[in-house]
Amino acid sequence: MKTTLSLALASALVLAAGAAQAQDGAKLYAEKTCVACHGKNGNKPLTAEYPRIAGQNAKYAERQMLDIKSGARANGNSAAMKGVMHLVSDAEIKVLADYLSKLK
Repeated sequence: MKTTLSLALASALVLAAGAAQAQDGAKLYAEKTCVACHGKNGNKPLTAEYPRIAGQNAKYAERQMLDIKSGARANGNSAAMKGVMHLVSDAEIKVLADYLSKLK
């Protein structure tokens, strides 16, 4: 019985942590002004030149944001993001990338 209760509690904690991370991702997406260029849900960018980022692979999105932040990526419209990315920590980038991957 203790094992079943422990497993149920552990499962509940994992689900709560996942929900908190999704909420944190949504909060960061708004706070870091991603919404201004990529749209409320990441699928209606301000201009046709900006990418739709909803549903993007998390590892890919994370790498792109890290590369823009570091200056390793300086092509296309990355200059527009460069001015914002210095305000986003690497941990926040990871949360944002995970959040984006779950948007439809």
